[in-house]
Amino acid sequence: MVHFFKSLYLHQRFFVIVFTLAAGFLFSYWIPWLYPVLWILAILFLLIAMADIVVLFKSSGITAERILPDKFSNSDENAVEVLLWNLYSFKTQVEVIDEIPVQFQKRDFSYLTKLPSGISTSFNYSLRPVERGEYFFGSLNVFASTPLKLVKRRKKFGKEQMVKVYPSFIQMKKYDFLAIDRKISQPGLKKIRKIGHTMEFEQIKDYVAGDDVRSINWKATAKQGGLMVNQYQDERSQPVYSVIDTGRTMKMPFNHLKLLDYAINSALAFSNIALKKKDKAGLITFSSKMEKILPASSKKAHLNLLLESLYKVNTQYRDSDFGLLYTHLNRRLAQRSLLLLYTNFEHLSALHRQMPYLLALSKKHLLVVIFFENTELENFISSNAEKVPDIFNQTIAEQFSYDKRLMAKELQKHGIQTILTRPEDLTVNTINQYLEIKKRGIL
Repeated sequence: MVHFFKSLYLHQRFFVIVFTLAAGFLFSYWIPWLYPVLWILAILFLLIAMADIVVLFKSSGITAERILPDKFSNSDENAVEVLLWNLYSFKTQVEVIDEIPVQFQKRDFSYLTKLPSGISTSFNYSLRPVERGEYFFGSLNVFASTPLKLVKRRKKFGKEQMVKVYPSFIQMKKYDFLAIDRKISQPGLKKIRKIGHTMEFEQIKDYVAGDDVRSINWKATAKQGGLMVNQYQDERSQPVYSVIDTGRTMKMPFNHLKLLDYAINSALAFSNIALKKKDKAGLITFSSKMEKILPASSKKAHLNLLLESLYKVNTQYRDSDFGLLYTHLNRRLAQRSLLLLYTNFEHLSALHRQMPYLLALSKKHLLVVIFFENTELENFISSNAEKVPDIFNQTIAEQFSYDKRLMAKELQKHGIQTILTRPEDLTVNTINQYLEIKKRGIL
């Protein structure tokens, strides 16, 4: 009985009719003949409502199922599918209310449809998570009502379901397709003309028209009696590391996503491209201490290991120790490697404090420092200033923006490759820089 009453809800139409009858009884005080008529209508309404309840509860009615993917992709739209089956013998109005994970702070989700008898249907809705971790779905609540719309029956489906939110594997697959298909025409991606030869020898072959005459192997030509040329290929199996600063400066959010998560998404997409190019991909995270260290590898299963490692990146956002990073890399990385350092500097003084360590790293490895434009400041600078305080604030903002560009010039002046990028363009610019380094053969 308790379960019955928990499953029974009243439509708005029910309350409208009850209010109308109550108003009629009030007016019957001045119109006596209206009183018996209203009693007849009230009894008739009560019988119809009871019949409506019986019809709704006499069969199993509506069944539903929520279908979740194995995992969600952070910062992307992820589809959730809901299946509905109408087992009633009449056309039913169905309202679906899903208990979405608390992280989304979404309490107005509702889907309304009419479902003919014996028919199944499905619908999709999308969710965009902005934090990695475990997300718990509650019950799937389905409210069914007859065409009379006096009462409705609630049924709960899908006990608590958990889905993990991983770094953006959707973004990774997107750029993976571009790399494999050689269609590097995405805005921001560009083809780089290859200069000279890379150093990895592949084979000696017969000369054909169009081969570079500078590749002629004169010793082999003398032995064979015909022109022979050396054939080269891109150097492979070079170690490339995504070095992610998980310190305080990476906590700043843009479009609800922290800079750290932008860096994690980019590192995953870049590592996938590096593995496709037969390089060894590794991962290092640090802040006030060395956190995750995943040695570079080119094995096929290494991408899954990278994905799991990036998923588990956790931080207290403390001040980062670049001196500790240099000491560790100097001891652990014997081979010259490509280091993509994801970090952020908001002031010139912050860069100058870390410059000695960056210079020391760049002497032994090919270092690319990646930091971020403050897009909120850029938007504020481009807005119209009408009052004196606004003009003053814009001037300060322009100084901060200028300092960012000055930092990039300062790093480049010391021979350190630099990417100053908007957070949303991070992955494109990082992959582009990697492809340029590969084409130029400077690692």
